[in-house]
Amino acid sequence: MQKMYVVLSDGHIFEGQGFGATGESLGELVFTTGMVGYIETLTDPSYYGQIVMHTFPLIGNYGMISEDMESAKSVVKGYVVREWCEMPSNFRTETDIDTFLKDNNIVAVSGVDTREITKIIREEGVMNAYITSDPSKVDLTALKSYVIKDAVKSVSTLEKSVHKAENEKYKVALMDYGAKENIVRELQARGCTVYVLPYNTKAEEILGMDIDGIMLSNGPGDPSENTEPIAELQKLLGKKPIFGICLGHQLLALAAGGKTEKLKYGHRGANQPVKRLSDGRVFITSQNHGYAVIGSSIDETKGKVSFVNANDGTCEGVEYPELNAYTVQFHPEACSGPTDTKFLFDKFLSMMGGNR
Repeated sequence: MQKMYVVLSDGHIFEGQGFGATGESLGELVFTTGMVGYIETLTDPSYYGQIVMHTFPLIGNYGMISEDMESAKSVVKGYVVREWCEMPSNFRTETDIDTFLKDNNIVAVSGVDTREITKIIREEGVMNAYITSDPSKVDLTALKSYVIKDAVKSVSTLEKSVHKAENEKYKVALMDYGAKENIVRELQARGCTVYVLPYNTKAEEILGMDIDGIMLSNGPGDPSENTEPIAELQKLLGKKPIFGICLGHQLLALAAGGKTEKLKYGHRGANQPVKRLSDGRVFITSQNHGYAVIGSSIDETKGKVSFVNANDGTCEGVEYPELNAYTVQFHPEACSGPTDTKFLFDKFLSMMGGNR
């Protein structure tokens, strides 16, 4: 295997072996702590523009399984692991991770000290990285200046699609800011026919549809960049029941007059604890975000913080009782888990009228 290097924007260089596609790649380096679920991670549109690194040391042991993918392709800029499994073993395996990365033109590196890189990011904060075969040619100034732009626009669907429920109870408009497939599956399982809409669909068009509620999906990038969707959400507030996840949570907060901030190194993984403020109960959640809503920026006449991160106290949820809206930063639709907060989908049904 070819020698490849991960060059951090602070000057650190890590030598490893290349796999996946050949070439070089520049992106924002982030780490995720999940022990399983690398298929879902690789195909999560929220990772657009980022080089993903796993803290769990062995990746690829159950291969790639199309049924578990969260989107049709991968949009990550690069992939970094301690060790990848060349011979996966699982009765559902369709191909190995190396082949998948080649098919999706993703440059990957193995054999690097992922623990050391994680420690650097935790201390110094999120930083950009370059995957290359020749670290001497990397321009650190250009590396530091890399910024992810037009993220939502790049991953959202281009046209409306309809996903029918077998026993239809409700019709839901899903705003696709980079939606994961399991959001649709969770809604369908509860009797919701789902209309997946482009990120820039006008509020007038949405309200003109025969729908019972609006779902705001996850997605990548800086939430404040999305001025067009935020403006449309302002027109939707209070008009229909709204449930937002991840980026959808952030966008609705901005639409309601709140503010967001970039976290030092973000929350990514399947073991993030959040506390429900109403009763103090802690849930273990799946998360993938680099920005957070500033809890103190929420207008108390419109909403109140409902969940906080048990590690750092950042806002993890907001209720808007008078507007019939509810949003969370974490992923109740998480695949491959945990499933502790799936009840939030049932809350959304209650907002639309309950079981019928």
